[in-house]
Amino acid sequence: MKKLMKKKQQKKRVLQAIKIAVGSSAAIYVAEVLNLEYAISAGSIALLTLVTTKWETVKLSWFRLVTFLVSSVLAWIVFTQIQSEWLAYGIYIFLIVIVSEEFGWRATISVNAVIGMHFMAKRDFEASFVFNEFLLVLIGITVAVVLNLFYDYAGQRKDLVRNMRYTENRMQMILGAIAAYLADKEMQYDIWAAIRELESQIRIFIDDAYEYQDNTFQSHPEYYINYFEMRMKQCNTIHDLHYEMKRIRKMPQQALIISEYVLNMMDYVTERNEPTAQMDKLKEIFQHIKEDKLPTTREEFESQAMLYHILMDLEDFLVYKKRFVNSLDDKQKQRYWNQGK
Repeated sequence: MKKLMKKKQQKKRVLQAIKIAVGSSAAIYVAEVLNLEYAISAGSIALLTLVTTKWETVKLSWFRLVTFLVSSVLAWIVFTQIQSEWLAYGIYIFLIVIVSEEFGWRATISVNAVIGMHFMAKRDFEASFVFNEFLLVLIGITVAVVLNLFYDYAGQRKDLVRNMRYTENRMQMILGAIAAYLADKEMQYDIWAAIRELESQIRIFIDDAYEYQDNTFQSHPEYYINYFEMRMKQCNTIHDLHYEMKRIRKMPQQALIISEYVLNMMDYVTERNEPTAQMDKLKEIFQHIKEDKLPTTREEFESQAMLYHILMDLEDFLVYKKRFVNSLDDKQKQRYWNQGK
């Protein structure tokens, strides 16, 4: 899995580099064909816009157009009143940063700084030059928007589904090892390391899910984010469960009941399972242990207390999945769970 993830990241970086190189070159070419001054700046604008996701590109492009008007007005005010270049440009940048920060336009500062340099160098505020600068911005953002429309939706979604299956498989293996430990059997591998590794991988899966959401116009893309965040919470719960389990000095007899329950539960760690039956079974185990005879020694008392903690961790594990299921509407279940067809 690590090799696959590394290969995927390398492929993503190469494709992004190609997209930025092509976009920047294309923007410069179009600007040169139109005989625009400072044509090379169109390439920089395209580059600065292409590094974002599709939704961010659309939003940033709109901000660039709006702030172009603001920066043009500020450049006219400052550069027509102050002759000193270093002083005028410093005041211009100060005003641009203040306005951008105030309205949440920080990402537009770099482009507006370039446009300001052009106005300062030319000291020309005739309509023809202002239109020249506007076209540079328009060409740069148009190329970026068009190129960011090219996105491998199917491939990204396939990767997300593969990551879901991998996460479920790893969780089942970890729960199987926990069940074996509760049955007083020898551990086959280091659960701590397995849990930490899975947590690290799920963080990457969450980032991938956010990237997919920010690059798609399809409905309910947040499904994958919610899914992996739910699994991360479950993974944290397993971490706590294992910590409680390791504190048991002598495994009580009731641990076998919990071990059998975990073995049964692990088969239902799947995307489309609603854990109602597992939660009902867990309540029965709570009641069974509650009605069992009281411990007679301090060691038995501490061990049984730890079992209660383990049961509560298992309950939290199921509650997180239950909340995820309850958050889905009918359209999401129909699309992702093939229900209602």
